[in-house]
Amino acid sequence: MAVYTEVQESQLASFLADYDLGRLFALKGIAEGVENSNFVLHVEAGYFILTLYEKRVAEKDLPFFLGLMEHLASHGLSCPQPVRNRHGSALGRISGRPAVIVTFLEGMWDARPSEHRCAAVGKALAELHQCGADFALSRKNALSIEAWPKLFEEARFRAGEVRDSLADEIEKELFFLQKSWPRDLPRGIIHADLFPDNVLFVGDQLSGLIDFYFACTDQLAYDAAICLNAWCFEADGSLNKSKAKAFFQAYQKVRELTVGEIANFPVLARGAALRFSLTRLVDWLNVPANALVHPKNPLEYIEKLRFHQQTKDISELGL
Repeated sequence: MAVYTEVQESQLASFLADYDLGRLFALKGIAEGVENSNFVLHVEAGYFILTLYEKRVAEKDLPFFLGLMEHLASHGLSCPQPVRNRHGSALGRISGRPAVIVTFLEGMWDARPSEHRCAAVGKALAELHQCGADFALSRKNALSIEAWPKLFEEARFRAGEVRDSLADEIEKELFFLQKSWPRDLPRGIIHADLFPDNVLFVGDQLSGLIDFYFACTDQLAYDAAICLNAWCFEADGSLNKSKAKAFFQAYQKVRELTVGEIANFPVLARGAALRFSLTRLVDWLNVPANALVHPKNPLEYIEKLRFHQQTKDISELGL
């Protein structure tokens, strides 16, 4: 989440006129994240989140995202729900951007999650994979391995501004992954961006999953690899094996990983690290000067990639 596009009061008033939410009290931008413009919307009916879609989110994909949130909630998973206007539509426009109001979930995200919370995320991710199995829509992963070379080309000639020889390092890893990437693992709906700032807790209880705007159809174990990288590494760049074990044990109590998924997990973890290295690198080099957003350092994920490159056995990952 972030703010790229400012919303004028007159624009917001016109937009809200189609909703039965009562008087407008306040609108406050949310600074975290790098993808869409997000605001806490306070109206007479309560608190909501207003999202304006930017950058990598294609308007044609919005029915998938909104329908998925409704589907998951109908299966008992706690996630934001689109608010429909008087015409029955969840989608509108503000400042030339597609825009949606979704329900507000109580809770806080945790920048340094405990072993217990890593386990809670493992369980929730597996439940998401199970609940998504009968979702009628599908969406190709726009940031799958097929997209990584193009992302690299966007940043290749400026990568040295971040670190010397970074372009060479990424090019070698791309070559390895294109040869080694598994293609026949179990597939389904994945979140694809379940970082700590997209999971809310009230106390030690997981209260909801948010930000489904990278959700897509892809290999389920790849989603678990994204979570391993996001949740189980410490600030010094080391993998916390206890957290990793807790994550995997909780996941597999709901959905057991196949032999093929486990065998390929080191490669999936490398791919997940490279994917976020690349998107962070592109954002780092191209964030708009007037954006109310702090781009994330790509080198964090380069270091995670280096860790996975040295992994000799799946037991090192907590499997």
